[in-house]
Order: sequence, then C-alpha cells, then structure tokens
Amino acid sequence: MDDRPEFRALPFRPGGPPRSNWGFFGDEDEVGTLNLIKPGMVASAAALVRTGEVYPLNWDLERPSPALFDRKVLKHRIIDLDPVGTEDVYDDFYPQASSQWDALAHIKHPEHGYYNGRQRADITGREGSRNGIDQWARRGIAGRFVLADIESFRAQQGLVMRHNVRDAVSIEEIVACLASVGVSAKVGDILLIRFGWITWYERSDATVRAELASTTFFPGPGLANEARTAEWLWDQGIAAVAADNPALEAQPFDESGEEGYLHYRLIPLLGMAVGELFALDRLAAACAADGRYTGLFVAAPLNKTGGSGSPANAVALR
Repeated sequence: MDDRPEFRALPFRPGGPPRSNWGFFGDEDEVGTLNLIKPGMVASAAALVRTGEVYPLNWDLERPSPALFDRKVLKHRIIDLDPVGTEDVYDDFYPQASSQWDALAHIKHPEHGYYNGRQRADITGREGSRNGIDQWARRGIAGRFVLADIESFRAQQGLVMRHNVRDAVSIEEIVACLASVGVSAKVGDILLIRFGWITWYERSDATVRAELASTTFFPGPGLANEARTAEWLWDQGIAAVAADNPALEAQPFDESGEEGYLHYRLIPLLGMAVGELFALDRLAAACAADGRYTGLFVAAPLNKTGGSGSPANAVALR
C-alpha cells in the first residue's frame, strides 16, 4: 500500500520545511526516495529483461573536457609493476565530473539545511557521517527504468531540442513523451530523460566546449525548475531521476532560492536521487528500434563514507 501524502499536503512532519517529506521514511533515514523501491519491484523489473542486451550508461571519465563547474579533468597514471603487470592512480578525480549521482550530502537548502534536518557539521567524511553516497552504495540501486527520449519526441513533431539556449521541459511534456511510446511512470521507477545534450556536446568544437567550462551559468536544456516538477516526481513515486545533461534542470539556474533552483526542492526537501550526464544514446536507439522503453536498471555508487556524489556506475538491461 502506498501511503505517501500528496505533495500539496507536505510537510509530513509538523513544523517541517514547506513541501518536505522529512520523517516520512523515518527520522534517521539517509536513503530518501530510493526507499520507494521494494524487492518485488526489482523482481518485476528483472522480468523485463528479454534479450539480455546490456547498455552501460557511463560517459568517459575524462568527459566533459574541459571540466564543467570549476572541476578538473581526471588525470590517469599507469604504474609499471614489472614483471607482473600494471596498476593505476587517478589524480584530480572529481566523482561528479562525468556521469554522476548527487548524494543527499551534495545540496543543502539555503534555509533548512540538508535532507531530514542534517546540518553541515553532520557531514564529516568519517565514521558517523550523514547523508553520504555510502548510504546508497551499501543499499545498491536497482529497479525498473522508464526512458523519456525528449529529443526524439520533439523531432517526431517537427520540433528541435535547443542545446545551447535555456530550454525548460515541463512535466507535461515528459508525460506526453512517455505516453507516446505506451509507457506511464509508476511508484519506484527510475526515470531516465534524454535531452540529447551529450550527443550535441560530442559534436561541438573546442571553442564551444571552452565557453561552457568558463562559466557555471551556461545555457542548456533540462527540467523546468518549478514546483510542478517536484510535485509530479513525488506524487508519481519516482525513486530516482537521471538525465544526459549537466544539471538535470534547465540552465542557467538561480541558486538564491527554491524558485530558481530545482535541486533545492528535490534533494534536501524530498531526498530524491538525482543523476546527471548519463550516457543514454545507445539505450535510446535500442528502445526506439523495438518499442520497449522499460527494463532493469542497476547502479553501484562508490562506497565512500560521507561522499557528496559518485560516478554513475549504471547499467540498463533489456
């Protein structure tokens, strides 16, 4: 039985931040909306694997290059272990530079702090650290994926996805996209959204890439950063949402408050699992070829106590 209160009835905890679900999964919870995925849902998702196709959803660790958001491009050194082989070392390794998860320790609300009332002092990276990526790593992420290929959906209507301007995609367009391929999202789903941003980036020249890396507030497509987006994701029971663009939401965004930054609504207030820069092109092509836009999704984030995020380490199976 799904006993979640509707978004408009939140906060769940009396006196809690407006539109927050704090306490719904327990006062000590550090997993958030991934709690919505029950073992039976994973088993049902596994039954969707018909042909055994495997689609890794991880972009190159060195992409984007130059790195975005003041991060750095990973440096890889191979160490000779002559005569037995090699090992390697990564320098300037930002776990959220390429395909990534945002842990619940990644974003705090400007007024209310981190998910479920945690504060910065609770995030230490040591034993007892709260809301870290280790919480998801120890649990694992597995369930049914549903793919909304927005770029292809628009193309079918003679419309284009604008990758170098702010192009906000409404929840209504997401729903219409899914309906066009006979899919509707349900409780516990992992929603994958393809805007085509990685394809566009790979085709862009060095000048464009350098311009993107030079500012945090470069324009680009993504989910509309409005309350309606958070409302639908929560009311629909989405356990995780991941896209192939840099910030999930449309850019530029305004971090000064909820009205301008969807991350504040999703991560600290709802505890939602958010993924970015997922490589979805091959999966989308396969789904379009046979009309199956659902399947089994599996991810294993890094088991780092107190980590703010992790490479996606995600795979879709069909």
